[in-house]
Amino acid sequence: MGKKKPRPRRSFTPEFKAEIVELCRRGDRSVGQIAKDFDLTETAVRAWVKQAEVDAGERDGLTSSEREELAALRREKRRLREDVEVLKRVTAFVASMSGCWRSAGGHGPKPRLVVGP
Repeated sequence: MGKKKPRPRRSFTPEFKAEIVELCRRGDRSVGQIAKDFDLTETAVRAWVKQAEVDAGERDGLTSSEREELAALRREKRRLREDVEVLKRVTAFVASMSGCWRSAGGHGPKPRLVVGP
């Protein structure tokens, strides 16, 4: 037997997700049937329904806007950590250059650090 190819990752608009959630809330069809009818995974549909309940205050958890803010803060934190690493390297480089200047007897002009274009 051959392996089944994984389904390519798809993205859906918030409007489409809201329509699917509304169909699930009506109760005419099961979540599984709705997922099958729209060629979606049942897991994804259940997650959309759960997130809609959180956003509506019907369930505990992070709202969509809180999730977006958390993701943005994590990206910013990662960028700031990278900036700190660069500054540490520059500081170490400058310190090593000033040590070279001193060990050469301090003759001549002190090396300048040029930053930027």
